[in-house]
Amino acid sequence: MTAGQVSDYRGADTGLDALPEADVLIADRGYDRDRLREALAERGVKSCMPGRANRKEPIVYDRGLYKRRNLIKRLFGRLKDWRRIATRYDRCAHTFFSAICIAATVSFWL
Repeated sequence: MTAGQVSDYRGADTGLDALPEADVLIADRGYDRDRLREALAERGVKSCMPGRANRKEPIVYDRGLYKRRNLIKRLFGRLKDWRRIATRYDRCAHTFFSAICIAATVSFWL
């Protein structure tokens, strides 16, 4: 978790060590950065994110896989229905994460 005014790719740099093992990382344009792509490649993770509009050379990515990102977006939409999560009511990160886990579990079963 980072502050609201921190850019996406800087937030990704701080959480890179905490990423679980995965084959592919699907992200939006806000995370497009060469350093992040290189770090993912070193870990053997394929990056599936479009390049920013100001790139001189376009980035090739799997458009079909990128479209599946909407599942994650819908999950976040459901989590934000919970006032406690939408307003970041909890001060401690571990308490906030616990609330997210509970809300995700309940949302999954409904």
